[in-house]
Amino acid sequence: MKSITVHHYDVFSNQPNKGNPAGVVLNGNDLTDEEMQQIAYKVGFNETSFPIKSNIADINIRFFTPGHEMNLCGHATMATIYALKTKGLLGDKSPLSIETKAGVLPVSIETSDENELLITMKQATPTFEPFNGSRAQLAQSIGLEESDLHETLPILYGSTGIWTLLIPIKELKAFKKMKPNTKEFPAILKEMPKASIHPFCMETFDPKATMHARHFSSPFSGTIEDAVTGTASGVMGAYYGKHIMNNECDSFHLVVEQGQELGKDGRVFVKVSKHNETWDVEITGNAVHVQAFEVLLEKEEGFLKE
Repeated sequence: MKSITVHHYDVFSNQPNKGNPAGVVLNGNDLTDEEMQQIAYKVGFNETSFPIKSNIADINIRFFTPGHEMNLCGHATMATIYALKTKGLLGDKSPLSIETKAGVLPVSIETSDENELLITMKQATPTFEPFNGSRAQLAQSIGLEESDLHETLPILYGSTGIWTLLIPIKELKAFKKMKPNTKEFPAILKEMPKASIHPFCMETFDPKATMHARHFSSPFSGTIEDAVTGTASGVMGAYYGKHIMNNECDSFHLVVEQGQELGKDGRVFVKVSKHNETWDVEITGNAVHVQAFEVLLEKEEGFLKE
């Protein structure tokens, strides 16, 4: 049995417990895959990240939910870079190259006029696939009626490294009554049964925000809801350019708010640029250290899930 130090950061907020929590374990090189998975399970956050050495980039980051490893996680990437930077482990280098299972991505660090550390990460090229399932069953799986769904905007699977189903909702008031039944998701999401679900709308609590969203996890992840979602906000930016702005603008910025229904108050800043038929997406956010705590790691045969 050994003790592992986990650093809890909240991302997309500068106030503790108002953003999206991520665990960061700085000694990832000393851990096996099975140990990383066990730590993530015991921590219980939507993601726990483990920076390790890379042969092709400045750093490699691995991401684990309580249930399985993820290819990419926006908020855990930012938590990791914030942790390494504030602990003096990155020096002054910016931008950095980050190796992930979604590819090698650039991350830059800057200080705002308010002396706040801001981290920007470029995401993989956005990809979309159609949803051909039942709109009524989909609405019911998150506690809504089909009439709550937007009539004209398409429901699409989107990915900038990890797949989620983007669901346009007509009105903000529908978000308060959402109650996800995640066990139903795989049967409804027949094209991509392991995808998460990301409802959004154009109405917002904050008049400075562009879009409001919630994010419901795949049942395979071991969690129910993500408080503030970086990767989904990024692909939502490309969706916005293609289906809401109708490709009429080649470069724009969005502010996505998320977490208000959970007592959080997160903001994801999204920059979208169009190049020919593809989109470049960057997300920017801040972070704050909440606490450090210890997890006892036990030898547990067969813990790692396939």
